[in-house]
Parts: sequence; C-alpha cells; structure tokens
Amino acid sequence: MLALMLALPVSSQAGLEEANLGSGGQPLDVKSLVTSGRITVIEFFSPACPPCLRLAPLMERLAAARRDLAVKKLDINRPGVRGIDWQSPLAQQNQIRSVPYFMIFNSRRKLTATGREAAQQVEEWLREAGILK
Repeated sequence: MLALMLALPVSSQAGLEEANLGSGGQPLDVKSLVTSGRITVIEFFSPACPPCLRLAPLMERLAAARRDLAVKKLDINRPGVRGIDWQSPLAQQNQIRSVPYFMIFNSRRKLTATGREAAQQVEEWLREAGILK
C-alpha cells in the first residue's frame, strides 16, 4: 500500500476530520471517538509523514463514498516537534511504531482490526470505491 501512496500526488488535508485538532500528540481515549452504528476508522498520522499526506485526500474520498464509515484522524505529533513524533504521549499510549496506522471498530463499537490487517481493509475499501486502481 505504501508504494501505491508514494506514487500519488501530495494534497492538502482539507475536509478530513482531525479528532484531536489543536491537541496533537496528547493522550486520549480512542474508544471515545467511535461512532455507534457506523464502522469507525481511526487513522494515526504525522504531518511529517509523506505517505500520510498523500493518503489524506484518498481517505476524504472514501469517507464521502462510504456513508457507513466514520473516519477520524489523530495527529501523533505534539506542537513544535519536527519529524515524526514517536515519543509523543499519544504514540506511546497506542504503541504506534509506524504511520499511517489504523484501527477499525465495527458498528457495535468493537475493535476488529489494527495495524497491517486494518491497513489492508482500508486499501480494499479504497479499491472497491474505485479510488485506488
């Protein structure tokens, strides 16, 4: 999936919901972001991560195409940190070792996939929606 993202043009993140806007990198209860009755995709990202930036417009399109999905983005970087902030409280709390990193919760708020498995599911949804070829 990363190879596919690297081939795509970089775009802005406008229109994507950042669930921790203004408090990037701070710990939070991820489960509190889960939307009942919809599949919730939590995407951990860093603004210093080129693949994350390339993925942002694709996730926006996926959220628009799939009304059964709630996509929540979490910035792992604390303000003022250059590069990917692996030491942020949010990254440490969730043991984030690579970004983008996904968690998927089903409509009953149960965690169903994380990491590579969740990324593969997101990639499948992007293909099904015709966003990735």
